Amino acid sequence: MPSYAIQPSPALCTCTDTSLCANCREQAEDAWLSERRQARPRFSLGRLVATPGALRALAASPQDGPAFLARHVSGDWGDVDAHDHQANDAALRDGDRLLSAYTTSAGVRLWVITEADRSATTLLLPDEY
Repeated sequence: MPSYAIQPSPALCTCTDTSLCANCREQAEDAWLSERRQARPRFSLGRLVATPGALRALAASPQDGPAFLARHVSGDWGDVDAHDHQANDAALRDGDRLLSAYTTSAGVRLWVITEADRSATTLLLPDEY
């Protein structure tokens, strides 16, 4: 799946190190919605949560959380090893926890974890686990 590069206009962009400005958020949401219309979700994400470290990592790159969430919910597990890939595929059948790993364009590794009961999905840095 493609990653979404947000092209902020310097005159309109007011992003901070912890959140996207309205203009950039709108671009990311539009890209995510477009992708979401094309990819069928394979499970429920539940409540969405992001840790402070994940928010900083996302703010430091032109990517946004919804792009990683779209990949995760469609079964694109990202940069996990073969064991975790197989565990995720089994978890879809058995109702266990799901783990995806992605790397932002700034080189920061980000995890996306959906709880076994599908009540919540968290974006976090590996060292925040």
